[in-house]
Amino acid sequence: MWAWILLGSAIAYLTKLAGYLVPDAALDHPKVSRVTSVLTIALLGALVVMNTFGSGTALALDARIGALAVAAIALMLRAPFLLVVVLGAAATAALRLLGWG
Repeated sequence: MWAWILLGSAIAYLTKLAGYLVPDAALDHPKVSRVTSVLTIALLGALVVMNTFGSGTALALDARIGALAVAAIALMLRAPFLLVVVLGAAATAALRLLGWG
């Protein structure tokens, strides 16, 4: 098992090192900045979906959906981020108290 951990660590280090070796001219290209900005949004969206609807390898429809809906509404109303998190947690707690998930 330690061999896999060391191999994974080496690959992560070499990947990060390779990022420093990319020339500035390649990073300043408009297509690169556009792709990286879209990629960030896509990865964050995938993370939200997996944490909301996933439970191990199964699909889970529970109180987290209500938290996501409440957080989305709070974000649309331009609530501060801390309030969005607190409202999402409160919605989850309320839905679980009512027996949903």
